[in-house]
Amino acid sequence: MNFVHTPNVLQANQPLPEGFRVEGFRIERVLARGGFSFVYLATSEAHGPVALKEYLPAWLALRTGADPWPSVDDGNQSAFRHGLRCFFEEGRALADLRHPNVVRVLDFFRANGTAYLAMRYERGRSLQERIAAGGGGMSEEWIRDTFGSLLKGLREVHSTMRLHLDIKPGNIFVRDDGMPVLVDFGAARNALSSDCAALDRIFTPGFAAPEQDVKHAPLGPWTDIYSVGASMYACIAATPPPPPAERGQKDDMTAARGAWAAKYSPELLDIIEWCLRLDPEERPPSVLALQKALRGEVAPCTTSA
Repeated sequence: MNFVHTPNVLQANQPLPEGFRVEGFRIERVLARGGFSFVYLATSEAHGPVALKEYLPAWLALRTGADPWPSVDDGNQSAFRHGLRCFFEEGRALADLRHPNVVRVLDFFRANGTAYLAMRYERGRSLQERIAAGGGGMSEEWIRDTFGSLLKGLREVHSTMRLHLDIKPGNIFVRDDGMPVLVDFGAARNALSSDCAALDRIFTPGFAAPEQDVKHAPLGPWTDIYSVGASMYACIAATPPPPPAERGQKDDMTAARGAWAAKYSPELLDIIEWCLRLDPEERPPSVLALQKALRGEVAPCTTSA
């Protein structure tokens, strides 16, 4: 059973207009939009420019016209409120995280019948944009350095018993100074809490681990590690690896490694393959183990258990 939330019809939600004020923040423009939320560039006297994320799942709520309050059908009220509570609690949890490689949440609040996260506005571009601009083929040194830094942030996330669950190039922001930042925890879950367990699993095919597509399968650090490997793969191939469901039938992914042998070391290609094992027990046992492998301190496991 597939748990990607793909409603037949996504409602056409309207963003808040430029100049609109919400809890001391002035909306400047839309930075990103999707089925789950809007992200605005906003400003406030307290924080200056911020990325303001608004909870507005298009399959549950509809905003039209000038009214900032979304309309939610009676049949969707329970699910909308449950997601709202999880979104708000996620903001509360992320506000406690202070790491240079994790997006900084500055404020979180409820308004207009929904909730908002104010995050530090970073200047740069996403890894997905970099891949699209360069066609992949990033240098081995850049991949090792960038993901080595990113893993420091992910290790901090995991130390709080929390997961990201949607790591992909679009959710890895690279600042102008080259520092990577893990962003958009919209699919994150607190691994010790059952309060938010009822939400559907949200993931991106190709970057998501196979266990994310299996009902009640346990998720853990190994799940994020798969997505890190898929993101490194995309830096080389300019495309995600085949989805696990396809690889389970005919795995063409490893055969493509031969095309990269002239540019990348066998060790780096082995590390990526190690992360992308379909069996969670055959992946790196922790983010620390993956960090050590990228630094060349330990060899990746190249044989199946």
